[in-house]
Formats: sequence, C-alpha cells, structure tokens
Amino acid sequence: MSTPPRPGTPAPASGRVPRRAMLGAMAGALAAPLIGAPRAARAQAGADYPSQPVRYINIFPPGGATDTCSRIFCAKMSEIAGQQFVVENRSGSGGNVGAEAIARSRPDGYTLGLGSIASNAIAPTLYAHLPFDAGKDFTFVSGLWQLPNVLVVNKDLPVHSVPELIALLKANPGKYAYGSSGIGTTPHLSGEMLKQKAGVDILHVPYRGGAPALLDLIAGRVQLIMDNLPGYISAIQDGKVRPLAVTGPKRSAVVPELPAMGEIVPGFEITSWGALCGPAGLPRLVVEKLSALTKRALESPDLVRRYEELGATP
Repeated sequence: MSTPPRPGTPAPASGRVPRRAMLGAMAGALAAPLIGAPRAARAQAGADYPSQPVRYINIFPPGGATDTCSRIFCAKMSEIAGQQFVVENRSGSGGNVGAEAIARSRPDGYTLGLGSIASNAIAPTLYAHLPFDAGKDFTFVSGLWQLPNVLVVNKDLPVHSVPELIALLKANPGKYAYGSSGIGTTPHLSGEMLKQKAGVDILHVPYRGGAPALLDLIAGRVQLIMDNLPGYISAIQDGKVRPLAVTGPKRSAVVPELPAMGEIVPGFEITSWGALCGPAGLPRLVVEKLSALTKRALESPDLVRRYEELGATP
C-alpha cells in the first residue's frame, strides 16, 4: 500500500504544480477579498475580552508586505484595545505552516492571525492534502487590506518596460527566472499568468517569503518578481530594483507613473488580500468585540494614511 502524501505537499507526485491547476485556481481565489462570513461561534464568556495580550500569527516571514501591514494593524489594535497584539512570524509552505498554527490554536481569541488568499483560497485548489480545512477550521472576523503586486526586475536587466521584458523573455526561452514568496501565492500566480498571457517561458523559484526573494532579485539570482507592492517600495525608491508595472485593476497612487499590467497585457489583473481570522469555534462575544475593534482600527486616519502610503487599501 502506498504511503499517503505528507500534509501540505503538492498533489502531483512530481511535486510540481501543473500550470492548468495553477491558473484554474485564479478565478475563485482572486474573485473576493474575503472568503466566507464569520462562522457561527459558541456563546461563551468574553465580556472582558481582551483581558491579556493577544498573539497574532503572520504566516509569512519578517520584512515583507504582510509583515509591515500586520505590524501597523496590530499596533493600532493594541492602542484601541488596551492590550498588546503581538506579531509572531510562522512562515513556510506558502503560508500553510502559519495557517495550521492558527487552525490548531485554542479557540479563546488569544491566538489570531492572518488569513490570506494564498493559504485560505488558493492552497485548497492546489494541494491534495493540507493540515487544515480552509472552509471549516477558521473563524473569519474581517478583511484587513487589499493590495496589488508590482512587477520589478533586476536593475541590470536590459529592459525598461513590460513590452521590452516580454520581447527579451521570448527571445531567450527558459533562460530567466522569476521569484515568488512560495508555491500558491499571488507572486506565483502572477508569474504563471505572465507565462500564459504573454506566451513566455521563464523558470519559477519559490522562497519562504517576499523578503528573501527580494534579496535574491537584487543579487541577480532571479531576474524578476511580481510581489506585493508595500514590500518593494523602499527598494524601488533606493534604485535597487527597476519597477515596470502594477498588477491591480488600475494604476497605484503610490507609483502613478507605472502602468497597470492590463494596459499592456489584456486581462492581466491580480490583487492580493489579507484578513483577520482565528480557529473555528471562537466565542460569539469575542468575534463581536474583535469585529468592532477591527472596524475602529481600519477606520482610524493614521492607519489609513500609512496603508495608502504603502499602496494598500484597508
């Protein structure tokens, strides 16, 4: 009898995700900023919530866009709630390691975390076995942000526009590589969409998150990345990478000089989202309090301003 696949491993025996499966994941995964409404929770004690510090699990490593946005959000929640919301990074497997930690935590409201398009919407379509059920093992509280990806290339690559990049890739099939923050993340989807819609052949190099991918892009180990805009603004401003376009439905106010990919490659649009979630079975009063606190945090002018400066939309 064959050994069952390890939890979190890709369904195909080769470990590679077929492009058809990857592209098929886009339609549902990218359609909405938050899958599902808050799950019905048990009516339990929670009138004094939060009465102690709250752990917030960011499912990606430090230094990337989700880490920056998560820390801004948790700082505001700490201010409003009167208890510390402490960010803990638990990365790996495109966010699935951290998602498992959230799903398996005690449902008392003191361990929450980032629900993402990668682990909660895309992963279930790509993996035959996951250590959690994306539809049953989480309580979703609120959407947190939406943000586009930005297409950036190594500054020494001899291209200054998307058409020039496509021409270079077509002339050199299989020679260049794009990085991503992991299999099943929106940077991975962005690369596969470029391959499909532009008809180019480029290699995929997955990383544990956006920050290590950026380091290798700067070093020239990969030649391009389409990752969350907030994590790349500093590198763009410092001239360490060359930006070519954003992947949202329109141009970003943060980098208005960059075209939207859809202006050049018809039908090219990818927007990422993040949500606040906890394990299944959070008490009803805890969910209600978290929802109210989150609403106040996301409507605060200073948080809105900081998100907008990063290209994120609350």
